[in-house]
Amino acid sequence: MAVLHGWRAARVTPLGELHTPPRMTAVLLRLTVQVVLVASLWRGLYAHTGTTAGLTRDQAVTYAVLAVLASRLRELDQYAGRDTVLQHMHFGTIVYWYLRPLPPRRYYALRALGEQLYGLAWALFGYAVCLAAGVVAPPESAATAGVFLLSMLLGQWVLYYVMLLLDQMCFFTLRNNSAMLILIFAQNLMSGVYAPLWFFPDWFITLSGVLPFQATLNVPLSIYVGRIQLSDAGAQLAVQAAWVLALALVTRQVWRRAARRVISQGG
Repeated sequence: MAVLHGWRAARVTPLGELHTPPRMTAVLLRLTVQVVLVASLWRGLYAHTGTTAGLTRDQAVTYAVLAVLASRLRELDQYAGRDTVLQHMHFGTIVYWYLRPLPPRRYYALRALGEQLYGLAWALFGYAVCLAAGVVAPPESAATAGVFLLSMLLGQWVLYYVMLLLDQMCFFTLRNNSAMLILIFAQNLMSGVYAPLWFFPDWFITLSGVLPFQATLNVPLSIYVGRIQLSDAGAQLAVQAAWVLALALVTRQVWRRAARRVISQGG
């Protein structure tokens, strides 16, 4: 029974998109446009230079395109299905999370797992197409590919906890739409979604180094393109694992405090 409930929870958000073909078409179109524009932008920026900030043109394009594809891992439209924590708190339906057979913490984790597996299918499809078309370069070696995959797994784990913390804010604030948008923008900026962190000022890189954001995406992509050598990857993987452990402990405590703020009449 628990497995059945878990499977249903994991399908919640992906089914909202799979049952709406126009939304899937829009995702495909948007992803295609993003990849084409990002690849064109970075090729244009390198039109008159060979290496900038320690990156060649092919490395920069590969990094940027992979960042676009990786963004699909957690980019499902929960808002359209009224399935965000923010909406549940606004409408008072968050109480049903505490009445189901699955605990809220497990339901949230299973739902996120389903989203990431569905997003992974999109990312792998896009990667295969881009690799075949020569838009992205393959990893330097099988060892690089293996370390990249491990780092990517840890990065997505860190991202899960970061996004969970943002959602948990909804239990303690009344109006946090703007705060959520600001924090999501900060997450994307400091994780390297918009541009590799090496192009930013030193103070920005230092600040990013003490926050968990860069561990979500910048580290695995840096390993893939060769900016972080395999000899230095062990330390980066250890930092990612430390962030996973620290954020897991923090969010576990926040879940307990959040439960005390939910009443039977609503959120």
